[in-house]
Amino acid sequence: MRIVFAATPGFSVPCLQALLDAPDMDVVGVVSQPDRKSGRGMKLTPSPVKKAALDAGIDVITPESLRNNDEALAWLNAKKADFLVVVAFGMILPKQWLDAVAIAPINVHASLLPRWRGAAPIERALLAGDDETGVCIMHMEEGLDTGGIYACQSMPITDATTGSDLWFALAPMGAKLLVETLPKIFDGLACVPQDEQGMTYAKKLQNEERMIDWSMAATAVDRVVRCFSPKPGARTLAGGKWLKVVAGEVLANTVHKSKGEIIGVKEGLDVVCGNGSVYRITVLQPEGKKVMLAADYLRGSKLSIGTILE
Repeated sequence: MRIVFAATPGFSVPCLQALLDAPDMDVVGVVSQPDRKSGRGMKLTPSPVKKAALDAGIDVITPESLRNNDEALAWLNAKKADFLVVVAFGMILPKQWLDAVAIAPINVHASLLPRWRGAAPIERALLAGDDETGVCIMHMEEGLDTGGIYACQSMPITDATTGSDLWFALAPMGAKLLVETLPKIFDGLACVPQDEQGMTYAKKLQNEERMIDWSMAATAVDRVVRCFSPKPGARTLAGGKWLKVVAGEVLANTVHKSKGEIIGVKEGLDVVCGNGSVYRITVLQPEGKKVMLAADYLRGSKLSIGTILE
């Protein structure tokens, strides 16, 4: 099987590596997004997928766009691929690309479709309080994640699951399911149409969603914290300075105090949330400092009972 792989972030690297390790699968080319400036020196840095592909000696292209790009399309056609495998590529693929491969364009999508089509399925599942998520191997078409499904695998989301946990679990799960499913598709496995009735859209995350809204119930605050933990981290303002909230827990008590008010500073920062629920911050990162236990932070902090977090 000849495969062209289109992907960009670190999440996609396990899929690339699984294809490289699998017998009878030949990755003949990789498409990734262009190098971006990153780090303190803002140096141009290749995507994780591009770096992995170059390390493996694979031909890589990094076009700014695929639309009306005859050179990139000619490159794809010259590969004579059976499959175009897409994993978090980050660009819209034109119909010409979807039609260029002999068997099928395939997408590894990190949700249980049709739930959470779109850009941020991992985070949206956690923020919404879903009790499970997973990966699907789907047939790509012009619609946004609307194609038929070849295979899915699920995993639970618990009250302790973080966004990082899902990332590190779903990436290898998708890689394993991909190499198991491609030979079946090669041998004629047909995809099953999605049930439109259960469709939801995972819109792209906005930076302001990292800001904790203390008017939400403590369970919702906890999901925000877990979604962005450990990086980039949920944030709140404490005494005019940013405080990154890395971990915490929902307390059983209910109080009648102002939302965002600190009511306890012994085992952590106990903060009043919506409906009088209480959230205890147990791990945090003060502005300009390292991650630490809230109890350690409180020993040298001026925060006290009655302080309002914003």
